[in-house]
This record gives sequence, structure tokens and C-alpha cells, in this order.
Amino acid sequence: MSGTNERDAPSATVGRDTRRAVRAPLILERLARAIPGARIALEYTTTWQLLAATLLSAQSTDERVNIVTRGLFARFPDPVSTAGATQEEVEGLIGELGLFRNKARNLRATAAILVEQHGGEVPADMAALIALPGVARKTANVVLANGFGIHEGIAVDTHVGRLARRLALSRAQDPVGVERDLMALYPRERWLAVSDLLIHHGRGACDARARQCDACPIEDLCPSSWVAGRDDRR
Repeated sequence: MSGTNERDAPSATVGRDTRRAVRAPLILERLARAIPGARIALEYTTTWQLLAATLLSAQSTDERVNIVTRGLFARFPDPVSTAGATQEEVEGLIGELGLFRNKARNLRATAAILVEQHGGEVPADMAALIALPGVARKTANVVLANGFGIHEGIAVDTHVGRLARRLALSRAQDPVGVERDLMALYPRERWLAVSDLLIHHGRGACDARARQCDACPIEDLCPSSWVAGRDDRR
């Protein structure tokens, strides 16, 4: 028989969850002070352009997407014009992006559905958004939060997922699991800030390949810090 009391395991889990709940708001507060201008980096003027830019951003940098969309939106600024564009025309304008052929198909198909089913407007509804070609929950969260001020969830991209695990805010390996864990840690009104701040931090001091723990504003709250391995932070 093992010498471990079965009741020890729940208490250890509660302790870890309690520490996580204590660290989570401190992490967000520190990041907000360190990165006061954190916001979405994609450039847009309408909710359609926000949706289109977010669709195009998969496996592409925001900087590259912004360059491409300047030409795209100048020629096809709205769902009506985009739905009327040919595949070749859209591909020619976004060809610098990864997966450009598939993105062009999704963009045109999404525009056509908006024209046919939503009066040419982007719907402010999660179910309607994720029914659009190429739109998953992350994209829908970005559009709802930034375009409509609606917080249905937290947009989890590669940066958010990586930092959530690195900071021991989540153990989930999939975006839906990470989103669920982060939503439980933060109030709804802070969900957009969670995404924006973790993305900016992940592109800066907490880069995937060259993190700068010595200059990190939340180093003492991070269980994965290279400065010292302090597992008690978890």
C-alpha cells in the first residue's frame, strides 16, 4: 500500500489553483503597466475589414497582413465588392501571404454569405461568425471584442497559448482548453486585455526563442523563469 494519503492530492491541487488565482490578476496588472498601449496590431476601419484582416492573419505576421490589406481594401473595401471579385483577383492581391489561395477562397465565400444572409453586414453573434468559411472561435472572438465590444471569450493564438502554459495559467494544449482556463481566471471585462497583453508580451520580452527574463516585468510571477527555477510559484 502506498504511504500517500489519498486526501493529500486534492489539497495539493487546491493549493496550486489558489496560487494561480492569486498570480493571474497580478500578471495582468503588471503587463498593463508595462505595455499600456497594447491593442490589436491589424489595421482596419470597418468590422468587415477587421474580419478580413483576421482571416488573412493565420500563419502570417500582422505587419505583412497590414501591407497586403492596404491594396486589398483599396480595391475591394466591403463584402459586396469582395463577393464580386474573382479568385484570381484576390489571389493577386494577397499572394505574399501564406495559404493565400485558401484564404482568397474563404474571403470571397465569407463575403458572399454576408451579402446573401446578413445584408452585407458582419453579424455580432458568435454562432453566425463561426459558421462563416475559415472563421474559428479565435477569429470570432477578435471580431466581437474589437469590432463590437462584445466579450464572448478570449482570443487564443499561438502567443496566448504559449504564455498561458509558460506562466502556468493553463495546462491545456489546445486553444479551447486554454481559453476556458483563462476565462475562469479573469473577469469578462478584462478578456480583451488578456489577449492583447499576452500577445504583445509574447512578441517582446517573452519571445518564443529568445526570452528576456532579466528584463521581464512579471519574472517573479513566472514559474518558467530562467532567472531561477522556483516551482513554488505554480
